[in-house]
Amino acid sequence: MIDPATLNWQKSPDGLLPAIIQDSRSGTVLMLGYMNQAALESTLESGFVTFWSRSKRRLWKKGEASGNTLKIQSICADCDNDALLIRAIPAGPTCHTGKESCFMSLQSRRRVPDLRPADNAYAILDDLIETIRQRSTSKSKTSYTKQLLDGGIAAYGAKVLEEAEEVVRAARSEGKQRTIEESADLLYHLLVLLRGEGIEIDDVAEELRKRQRA
Repeated sequence: MIDPATLNWQKSPDGLLPAIIQDSRSGTVLMLGYMNQAALESTLESGFVTFWSRSKRRLWKKGEASGNTLKIQSICADCDNDALLIRAIPAGPTCHTGKESCFMSLQSRRRVPDLRPADNAYAILDDLIETIRQRSTSKSKTSYTKQLLDGGIAAYGAKVLEEAEEVVRAARSEGKQRTIEESADLLYHLLVLLRGEGIEIDDVAEELRKRQRA
C-alpha cells in the first residue's frame, strides 16, 4: 500500500506527518491527524487508522474507546512525501462531537457543500450507496430498502436474480431505454445485497484492480 521508509519523516522536527482522513465511500473529508513512522506501521499492520496523539504522547488507535474506528482502504503520499491521504471506512461518527466529520460547522450542523458535479455517475452512485447505508439503520417500517435488508439474502437475493433476468430480456427484445431502466433496478438491488452481506463497494473495486493487473 505504501512503504513508510519512503516518506520524509525528517521534514518535521517531531517526526510527525499530517494525515488527512477521507471517507472512501462518500468522499467526505473526516478529520486531520498526525502520524509518526510507528503509527503508520501500526496502521498498516492492523488495517485500522492509528495516530500519534500529541496530547497523550503515545500511539492512539482511532476508536479505541468509542468503537468508532477507521478501516483503511488506501494510503498515498503527496508529491513531497511529507503528507498522507488515507481513504477509510468509518464505523460510526468520526468527530468527538458525534458528527460525521470534524469539518462540519458546529453552528449550522450542515455538511460542507459537495463540490462534485450532481450529474457525475460516480457521485450518483456514492449518494445511492450512502442512502442505502442510512436506510439500513432506519427504524422506518415503510422503507423498501429496509424491508429488503431485514428480509436478508432470501429477499434481496431473489430481487437480484429477478432483475438480472429482466436486464437480459430487455436487451434481447425491449430496446435500449428499457435495458437502461432494468439495469438501474439491478444495480440498486445489487448494492442492497452488498450492504446486507457487509461487503463494501471498495472491496469489489479492489478485486477489479487485481484482475486488471493479472
